[in-house]
Amino acid sequence: MYTTSSVFLKSLADAGITHAFVNWGSDHPALLEDLERQRIEDNGRTKPEIVTCPNEMVALSAAQGYAQITGKPAAVIVHVDVGTQALAGAIHNVDRGRTPVLIYAGASASSTDNKELKGARNEWIMWMQDVPDQSAINRQYMRYTAQISSSSTVSQYVGRALQVATSDPKGPVYLWARREVMEEEVSQPLKPLEFQRWPAIEPNGLSPTAALHIASALLTSKYPLIITSFLGRNLNAVPALIALSTLLSIPVVSTCPSAVNFPFSHPFFAGVSFLAPGAHTPHLPAADTILIIDCELPWIPANNAPSPDARVFVLDGGDPLKTTTSTGSWHVSAEMLCRADAERALEQIIEVVKRGDERGRNLDDPAISKDVVTRGRSLKVRHEEMVRELNEAEAAYPEVHSESGVSGATITVPNILGVLRKVIQHATSSHGHALRTLFLNESISNYQTAWMHLRPEVPGSVISSGGSSLGWALAAAVGAHIGGEIKEKKEGRGYDLIVAIVGDGSYMFGVPSSAYWMAQKYKTPFLTIILNNGGWKSPKLSMLGVHPDGHGSRATGEKLTVGFGPDCPDYAQIAVASSAGWAWGKRVGVAGTADSGKEGLNRVIEQGVKIVLEERRCAVVDCVIQSI
Repeated sequence: MYTTSSVFLKSLADAGITHAFVNWGSDHPALLEDLERQRIEDNGRTKPEIVTCPNEMVALSAAQGYAQITGKPAAVIVHVDVGTQALAGAIHNVDRGRTPVLIYAGASASSTDNKELKGARNEWIMWMQDVPDQSAINRQYMRYTAQISSSSTVSQYVGRALQVATSDPKGPVYLWARREVMEEEVSQPLKPLEFQRWPAIEPNGLSPTAALHIASALLTSKYPLIITSFLGRNLNAVPALIALSTLLSIPVVSTCPSAVNFPFSHPFFAGVSFLAPGAHTPHLPAADTILIIDCELPWIPANNAPSPDARVFVLDGGDPLKTTTSTGSWHVSAEMLCRADAERALEQIIEVVKRGDERGRNLDDPAISKDVVTRGRSLKVRHEEMVRELNEAEAAYPEVHSESGVSGATITVPNILGVLRKVIQHATSSHGHALRTLFLNESISNYQTAWMHLRPEVPGSVISSGGSSLGWALAAAVGAHIGGEIKEKKEGRGYDLIVAIVGDGSYMFGVPSSAYWMAQKYKTPFLTIILNNGGWKSPKLSMLGVHPDGHGSRATGEKLTVGFGPDCPDYAQIAVASSAGWAWGKRVGVAGTADSGKEGLNRVIEQGVKIVLEERRCAVVDCVIQSI
């Protein structure tokens, strides 16, 4: 027997969805029944594969991690209105991060007579969970919402939803159906569905006029600058950005990045900024021409701003005006705004630069050539200075002393990340090949520090959620591991090591009890580095940004109610308990213990990396740093 649920699951599979991250409820009897039918008929297998998630936000975060790695959407299945609400801040992340995900939720049956329709109401909660407009819960974050009302239209809704989700600006879509609709019997055998006729919109390039105008401005600029946030989500766009930067000696800065947009070692890499006062690149105020490409926010006018005379060009593949991913005030004073795919647009600009602009100016022009060479030398010197400062920060450990004994922080974030990077490099040599490592960065108040000290080279090797709701990294690591296995099978490009870098606050937001249970069940080992500063530092920093000399400026985190002390949780042991002893964990950096300072940090991180690589278990290193 087949039902609407059979058609729905087959439609997902035929559309290329390999995994569904699920949290089951009373609205899913027909889905559970059909999955068991599949197992009986196909030697225990189902399409799509089911990943059980004990928490809905964890499910959507895992699906986001999967999609970020594969470039393909996964499905998330949740329970009526309450499960839709429990997706929580992960909805914000997939929206702001432009991540394609298909979310399906059931709904209470409308019928109350089982003789009338199979699946009618037969549990008390079905009266409690029937709301006037279920999709209104998350509609403002979705690219598309629809109600499935018949088995005959299921494939059309799935096709339409995925077509929208995978077209720029990509993002989440939401389908829902009442219980008796999903129980409707289908008499004919299931046939393959042709989803190739539901393609995403093809990326578009610049108009010839726009390409010529932008190229001419960059070619004749004395102090050009490129700013980006997420260009590196398209791995093929990074070589084009490198080519343009190298060709014209243009510095590239990543603001609030969620992807590796430019290799750290390139002499024209100008660093990362999360736009705090004074934290932007010094190139910004001097720039006379600025190309903003795939960027959520290039600067905050109140904190750092370019010259009012600077020529500014904005390129975005899906939403240059931020009408989909933002509301209210968003404005950049620009000479030109273009909806254009970064890879194609950069290739067009490079072509014009090499050919020459409308006035015949090109790289053979002596004045232009001299500016390019001079600028390149200056950028190289600045880059060497930046690397030297990072090296010094990683080598400088705190001096720990106290009148009443040993106390205080024994390690810093630069210490931790410097050791982590070097331990992974050493593991590379011992394994005989370059370790394919993925970092998930959710270090929040340490975002900028983490991006800089990880020093990423390879596009796709570091990702963030692209949003601001905390709790993404742990489950995303599980989803990324599953996605990496898919990439390994299809492209031979998986990961040897996955590392989640989180604050203690974002660790707790990530529902570790669910995330590590999933990691154990589905054998998706990853290393977690917790930057434990004893609470939420970001709210304190926000307060200081408005009241720098106020009453709260002299208060501890605990007194401000943003601290987790004095008795902080044993974060590593949460992971151990949640995985029934499968995960391993240790705290490091506590003064007066064996695992403190440089030696303890090296020893514990080496042990954690070894456990993930060789024993294929999760490892959690709780790094105690200066408390808030």
